[in-house]
Amino acid sequence: MRKRFILWLFEKTQKGYLKFKKKKSWNITKGELLQLPKDTLGYELGEFLKKNNFDLISKSESHDIYHVLLGYGTQVEDEIALQFACFGNGKRSLYLLLSLLAGILLLPEYIKYYQASYLLGNKSASFHELNYEKLLRFPISELREKILITDIINTYQWKSYKHKEEGLVNG
Repeated sequence: MRKRFILWLFEKTQKGYLKFKKKKSWNITKGELLQLPKDTLGYELGEFLKKNNFDLISKSESHDIYHVLLGYGTQVEDEIALQFACFGNGKRSLYLLLSLLAGILLLPEYIKYYQASYLLGNKSASFHELNYEKLLRFPISELREKILITDIINTYQWKSYKHKEEGLVNG
């Protein structure tokens, strides 16, 4: 019930948020991304979109890039954890802050996941300001290494928080 409420909030507020965003749309399709070489950021983005039956959201394309780079799923708790990673990396917006607040107040059982996500963002080189449209043909493994995500994701502490089956959530 709480997760459905948060999803409803996300859906209702997203259109208004995007109206105020000044970014330009990428004008690229999922099919075009899937035609890029397999080891690239763009191809991996296309695979993520295909797997989840998504299309890119105009002016908000980098959000799905963050999913691909950081390895987050698309469940409500993953979406909120992703926002914590972005906050830890220095990104600030009213929408992000409201997402953090919703997660803390409505899904407090994921607080360790949120803390680990914040630390992931905080320990990584700045990724929230990159122009990912220009990096779509860049090898994803090199990009992860450049922003130090690979080393952090491979640590036991991150894996133990990231995976529910390793005790992230009680019950």
